Amino acid sequence: MFKQFPLPMHNNAQVAAEAAVAAHEQGKFWPMHDKMFQNAQALDRASLEKYAQELGLDMGKFKSALDSGRAKAVVTADTQVGNQVSGGRMGTPTFFINGRQVAGALPFEQFKTIIDEELKKKGS
Repeated sequence: MFKQFPLPMHNNAQVAAEAAVAAHEQGKFWPMHDKMFQNAQALDRASLEKYAQELGLDMGKFKSALDSGRAKAVVTADTQVGNQVSGGRMGTPTFFINGRQVAGALPFEQFKTIIDEELKKKGS
C-alpha cells in the first residue's frame, strides 16, 4: 500500500502527490509515479499535466481530480495516517514492515534482513 506524504520543504510535493492520486483514479498510479521520479526537477502543474497526457489519461478527469479538491483530500488523509503511525517523525521514504518503521532508501539486503526477522517473530 502506498501512502502520500508530501514534505512541506518541497515546493511541488503537494501537487505532485495530488497528481499521483488523480492518476490512480484512472489506474495509472505507477506509470505516473515513475514518470515523476524520472523528472523530479519538473513537478509543476503544467509538467504534471504533460505527463498525464503522455500516459493517455483522460485530461478532463485528471484536472477535475486536482481542481475539485478530491485528490487533495486523499493526500491529506494519507498524511494524517503517516503522522499517526510515526508520531509525527516520518520522512520519505518510510516503510512499515509488520508494524516496524523503517526509514530511508535502504539496500535490498537490509530490507531482506528486516523482513526475515519479522517473519521469524511471526513464526514463533
